[in-house]
Amino acid sequence: MTEETEGRGSRERVADQALTLRERKKRETRQRISDEATMLFVARGFDQVTVVEVAKAAHVSTMTVFNHFPRKEDLFLDRIPEAVELFTAAVRNRPAGESPLAALRALLLQLLDQRHPLAAVSDDFPHFWRIVLDSPALRARAREGVEEVEKALEDAIAETVTGGDGPGPRLAAALTVAAYRAVYVTTAQRLLAGERAADVADDHRSRVHGAFDVLERALLATR
Repeated sequence: MTEETEGRGSRERVADQALTLRERKKRETRQRISDEATMLFVARGFDQVTVVEVAKAAHVSTMTVFNHFPRKEDLFLDRIPEAVELFTAAVRNRPAGESPLAALRALLLQLLDQRHPLAAVSDDFPHFWRIVLDSPALRARAREGVEEVEKALEDAIAETVTGGDGPGPRLAAALTVAAYRAVYVTTAQRLLAGERAADVADDHRSRVHGAFDVLERALLATR
């Protein structure tokens, strides 16, 4: 290895480390903004808080807030991009021979085991959705988020199944999202009514299995 090559390799390693540091700082800033926004929304309600107030609480500029969150609603519903990424990655990265539905079933059960916010099974959950239910803007953005997940899932299925240019991927994506939304909403309603997460978790798991059993029978050809 020449000195030039060694120097270039050293510079590339330094650049990689610097990029990692920048990305880490960006994630930390994004999380701080989201955390401060959530505290303000919980305390005062979504519609009563401005982006300027969020920026001030997070010690950043308003422009920085919008660099991380294109819309005010995304400050609170900040897991829509994560949902898109998780659902599509489960389909695209599934083992050979595994159907998209099997991969998505496994993902949703994993999220439940992790008590991930996208699984809805948490004692903190009612506080979140009460804020959403009280805000027409958040309810509208939540519906848009469901549509974004559905479209991204349709694309992922179309890319990874034989004959993916037909109506199958669209139908599979729509029915999968609708089925999980039904499971999710039922769990949400029970938690909002005062039940504890520990008391609904097993039923949530059973309803995930039941929903996907039905989907697999209905969409047997979508593989």
